[in-house]
Amino acid sequence: MTTGIQPTVVIVPGFRDHIPEHWQTLLAERLQQQGRAVHIVPQIDQDKRLRRARVANLERVVSGISGPIIIVAHSAGCVFTAHWAQQTQRAVQGAILAAPVDYDSPLPPGYKDPQTLTEEGWTPIPRQPLKFPSIVIASRNDPVGKFERIRELADAWGSRFIDAGNVGHIGPTDGFGTWSLAEELVQQL
Repeated sequence: MTTGIQPTVVIVPGFRDHIPEHWQTLLAERLQQQGRAVHIVPQIDQDKRLRRARVANLERVVSGISGPIIIVAHSAGCVFTAHWAQQTQRAVQGAILAAPVDYDSPLPPGYKDPQTLTEEGWTPIPRQPLKFPSIVIASRNDPVGKFERIRELADAWGSRFIDAGNVGHIGPTDGFGTWSLAEELVQQL
């Protein structure tokens, strides 16, 4: 979709919210320095564990933006986005979905168990095609998203798939501060 209007970039963090050294935060800063409109979906306090609250928060943010949007999600933010995409009427120019969490598979110790994820509305992860172009980026050694499972999600969503190699969960602890690929993909969308 080409409108001549530069799309607003909507950053959808995961459960850990806005982290200053995270590639999403640094991407937002770089894009704003270039004069781009950027909105970071803020953390919510009430019912933040519940899918419906997170999805409603994303809808609230995008409904306040006129013109085209590009979603840039990471980790659980990819799952928020997939659930939101099934119910929104909002037109989206494209989405970057980096390192989605596979809530449909048991997670490592320290993460929520399958029953809690179901009770909070996170599972099953939607497997219907997204209504907009999307790019899923997966790591071969992500502890919360097995590579082949994320490839299956990308196929189900109709997304272009990028193999990022052995890069963990694509976060600051994995060496991802400034991530030029994310900016390049925003430009492609």
